[in-house]
Amino acid sequence: MRRDIIWRISGALAITAAAIIAAACEDTPTEPEPTGPQFVGKWGTEGSGNGEFEEPHDVAVAADGTVYVTDPGNHRVQYFTASGSFLGKWGGSGNANGEFAEPSGIAVAPDGKVYVADGSLSRVQYFTSSGSFLGKWGSFGEKFGEFRFPDGVAVSDDGRVYVTDTGNHRIQFFSPTGDFLGGRGFPNPGSDDGFFDSPSDVALAPGGTVYVADCYNHRIQYFSNDMRFFRGKWGTEGEGDRQFMYPRSVTIPPDGSVYVSESYRVQFFAEGGAFLGKWGTKGSGNGEFNRARGTAVSPSGLFYVADSANHRVQYFK
Repeated sequence: MRRDIIWRISGALAITAAAIIAAACEDTPTEPEPTGPQFVGKWGTEGSGNGEFEEPHDVAVAADGTVYVTDPGNHRVQYFTASGSFLGKWGGSGNANGEFAEPSGIAVAPDGKVYVADGSLSRVQYFTSSGSFLGKWGSFGEKFGEFRFPDGVAVSDDGRVYVTDTGNHRIQFFSPTGDFLGGRGFPNPGSDDGFFDSPSDVALAPGGTVYVADCYNHRIQYFSNDMRFFRGKWGTEGEGDRQFMYPRSVTIPPDGSVYVSESYRVQFFAEGGAFLGKWGTKGSGNGEFNRARGTAVSPSGLFYVADSANHRVQYFK
């Protein structure tokens, strides 16, 4: 009898404790997982028609909201309204002025000129806002002003043109017409601070800091605007927060935050690399990605992603 009373008391206490713990768990607010901008819209399917793409690579936005997209599989640039209505295109396969061989990075200068990294021809071409050819520079090689498969391009407020010289594992920057001004890196890959292994993109913060997606080192590095001074880095190889698996694009909105795309997601960070949030998974649904590539932000705050293997552009806010 006594043993039965003890069991009943112990069992009641256990049930009461479990109820208290369960109630406490229900009442304790859970920390929400940081998320990014919300899906707004998309456009594009696979093909060669107007508004169709063959693995779009990069996206840039002009001051008036016009969206420019490099379409490397079709060897062209297309441009659209902010919501994706087709406006025009230029290019075609070839090595003449205004033609491309798998164009990669694209950027719009403050004066409206459009700069395109003509990847497989190892040169940079630049155009009016509607695609009229203005000039070019570069050829295949390792000397200053030469490239090996340039990828990303960015333009500073004062017109400097920064180019990720991916195959030469360096960043070069130029005057608006292509005069060599400086750079950082060497034709051989490296993993020390200030060295690169196949850098894929470059972006400029409002204060002039230069951010580089150091693709095969799985990190972001940042520098003074003349590239002379290393300022910091973050990232290691992996799939956790603040880790990267081959970061492909870096974009800096006016608030100075840093957005970095990988294959199936976008992470974003404070200026010095503190993790703020992320979004995206592998797939073809809204807000999902299959090889997310270039990114850009518009003056109205829309965030665009070239969703390459889904042959489309998605945008968020």
